[in-house]
Amino acid sequence: MVTIGNDWDTVIGGEFQKEYYLKLREFLKAEYSSCTVFPNMHDIFNALKLTPYSAVKAVILGQDPYHEPGQAHGLSFSVREGTALPPSLVNIYKELENDVGIPPSRKGDLTSWAKQGVLLLNTSLTVRRGQANSHKGRGWEIFTDEIIRKLNQRETPIAFILWGANARSKKQLITNPIHGIFESAHPSPLSAYNGFFGSRVFSRVNRFLVENEIPPIDWRVEK
Repeated sequence: MVTIGNDWDTVIGGEFQKEYYLKLREFLKAEYSSCTVFPNMHDIFNALKLTPYSAVKAVILGQDPYHEPGQAHGLSFSVREGTALPPSLVNIYKELENDVGIPPSRKGDLTSWAKQGVLLLNTSLTVRRGQANSHKGRGWEIFTDEIIRKLNQRETPIAFILWGANARSKKQLITNPIHGIFESAHPSPLSAYNGFFGSRVFSRVNRFLVENEIPPIDWRVEK
């Protein structure tokens, strides 16, 4: 039985008893015992552990964890301190500087965002080393779709940040008109110039929060 340690246990705890999750659990036990899987099994639910349901101000939706050593630690787009910045994160920092004037950080650990209410959620929470999307279709999407549905039910506005086609496909789950949806191209070097750069998402999200009487997010990574 998985325990998150905050109000997510009540909100989505029932998912861990469902057939799809029990199958996923057996699959993961086999994967972790037979090959290298990221993140470490103790970090799988870090996004939920660091950002309680009641504290979520914004959601940044990624696809699956980074798949090289030292990178993934359970937060979308974030890497462990001391790890080289992945290209997508480099571009996120570029847009952050262009938008709100925050110089690019040398650190890739976005825990400070998570602790302020930014849920850094991937649609799949695990991956095999060196094999992007290798755990796609195994049940994680059912689980994370339910997280989005539960957030959609919140009576306090949330900013949903959807970068790229995979994240934007989840827009259909966000039906509550009080929420804000901020969508653009993915920050990957392959697509960042197709609408991610210049999207000014960070200032727009903070404007949305302030308009709804919610404290804005301090987007600085290094304090």
